[in-house]
Amino acid sequence: MTSSSQTSRAGRVAALMLQGTGSDVGKSLLLAGLARAFARRGLKVRPFKPQNMSNNAAVTADGGEIGRAQALQARACFTEPVSDMNPVLLKPQSERDAQIVVQGRIAATAGARDYYALKPSLLVKVLESFGRLAADAELILVEGAGSPAEVNLRTSDIANMGFAEAADLPVALIGDIERGGVIASLIGTHALLTPGERRRVKGYLVNKFRGDATLFEPAIGTIAERTGWDCLGVVPFFAPASVLPAEDSMALDGGRYGKAMAGAQPVTVAVPRLPRISNFDDLDPLAAEPGVTIDLVEPGRPLPTGAELVLLLGSKTTIGDLEFLRAQGWDIDICTHLRHGGRVMGLCGGYQMLGKKIADGHGVEGAPGEVDGLGLLDVTTRIEPAKTLKEATGIEVTTGASVRGYEMHSGQTSGPDCARPMLDLAGRAEGARSADGKVMGCYLHGLFAADAFRRAFLETLGAEAANADFEARIETTLDELADHLDAHIDTARLLEIARERSRR
Repeated sequence: MTSSSQTSRAGRVAALMLQGTGSDVGKSLLLAGLARAFARRGLKVRPFKPQNMSNNAAVTADGGEIGRAQALQARACFTEPVSDMNPVLLKPQSERDAQIVVQGRIAATAGARDYYALKPSLLVKVLESFGRLAADAELILVEGAGSPAEVNLRTSDIANMGFAEAADLPVALIGDIERGGVIASLIGTHALLTPGERRRVKGYLVNKFRGDATLFEPAIGTIAERTGWDCLGVVPFFAPASVLPAEDSMALDGGRYGKAMAGAQPVTVAVPRLPRISNFDDLDPLAAEPGVTIDLVEPGRPLPTGAELVLLLGSKTTIGDLEFLRAQGWDIDICTHLRHGGRVMGLCGGYQMLGKKIADGHGVEGAPGEVDGLGLLDVTTRIEPAKTLKEATGIEVTTGASVRGYEMHSGQTSGPDCARPMLDLAGRAEGARSADGKVMGCYLHGLFAADAFRRAFLETLGAEAANADFEARIETTLDELADHLDAHIDTARLLEIARERSRR
């Protein structure tokens, strides 16, 4: 399909953009629920987020990477994720720098000011991806990032109103009542938008409401008086959302992990919270088990002495996070944990940390250099510019249980302990295990979602797995979320707003 025909099709497809009064107001979750609701009506729905910032990423069907939230939204649409669903993904590597992934592939590493200068050229790529999605869709649901009221970032914006104007999209604004000040945030956003931007907003949603929704009715009149916007729904808090993958590390600040079920005698899995922790949704299947407590250990606190497992998750900057781990004294805690009979597992970057050496001679994840690892596995890792992005299936070697997931790493790991692989992925040895079996690691994200492996592994820790089908639980939750939104949002009006665009 030519670029002009893609543009023409993009101009006709029904589409709606969800923007928020701030970050973490629930845009990703609401979009996933609406996507499932409309897809169940037989529509070919596709999710789209022009720009995302997250180290929680997913491998796509076309061999790229996008934000984890867009992969979940694709699932809600009953389709495979593709790179065009999130054409610009920023993966923070430090307080100032981020890796820029464009249409699924690493394009550059840049600081905030340099990235700002790149935005006009990136808008071309964003519109290109939107056009390709539109060529095979009946409805596109677009997610904004942060808030459109960030006037200091408005020039060359590709995430909110800048993209809405470039693609000529109607907008529904989302406010989060749980954090307080939702009336002010909606009216304040209206005050900071230009007249043209205000006209794009066709109404608003109030999210995460608790209690009697009739108490909010007087506010609807106040908001309408000040903005002219219609209320499209007041959405009660949806507790089951905790089972769904989170978009980014902001979810870790909300107590996502760490609560055992009443009456359970839990096995504790201690997880050091490192600054550039990535793909932490690897924890979700474990956290859903009533016999497991995830202890997400914040900086300044030692690792718990009674944990059965210390789990090191992935990292966007493995060497930097390893240095942070040592500065916290967690390396000493891990050695003590092993002496007391505990187990240690590393996934992806955590696996690399368990080895003897990590070398990043090309400066892929930061300044070039080489550091000693924890020395708990006899392996070494070289960080290379070429990145492995692929889905994989196989078995866990000691139990023979089936596993499946995805690999997303720049490192290549080798050494004597790789002769005792953790996994067999279609005849390919993957990962390593210590001679006593107490330390293990691999590159496969998502392996705990495999029910047979999770059950067998938890038994070695002294816990009994209760959830028979984690993947089915995700599907059930998406359906329940769609029902929840259908009950509390004027979804027919939202669909009509999206279709009005296609008739212009």
